[in-house]
Amino acid sequence: MRKSGPPKGLVSYLVLELLEEQPRYGYEILKEIEDLSGGHWEPSYGSVYPILYKFEDEGYAERIEVEDEPDRKYFEITDAGREELAEKRSEVGGTADDVTDVILGFYHVFAVLATDERFGVENPEEGEGWRFDEAFSAWIAEQLIRHHEYYFEDFERVPDTPEEFAERMGLDE
Repeated sequence: MRKSGPPKGLVSYLVLELLEEQPRYGYEILKEIEDLSGGHWEPSYGSVYPILYKFEDEGYAERIEVEDEPDRKYFEITDAGREELAEKRSEVGGTADDVTDVILGFYHVFAVLATDERFGVENPEEGEGWRFDEAFSAWIAEQLIRHHEYYFEDFERVPDTPEEFAERMGLDE
């Protein structure tokens, strides 16, 4: 179970991957991560800029001057940064369970706010905004399926219970 936010090291991994593509400045990195999330998540300035400065201190990135943009602080990955990136690729590969916990955890909170009578959520009137209800829940599920089909292939329902899936996939519960 995740305590909060993205898995530890995910943002720094994404920063290194983006620097590996090309030199970038902080705001550009924030916007690129937002694009990668389909516009649903943007890390804070308070997380990306300290990472860039830490990478500079540790020798993983260096500040460079860009002729047309002297006021922007561009960073470029170094050879040491490429070595760190190789390690981070392995680390992040082991965080799929944490990312899954974030996705499922927030969906469960959405469903509880829509259905549990202990919570007195006052939704906007139909047609006046986002609501915690069955229609919006179905839309969320539909978007996940569409993303699955875009990135992978046709979606097929998985009949397994969580326990059966874990056993079939060799996961530790």
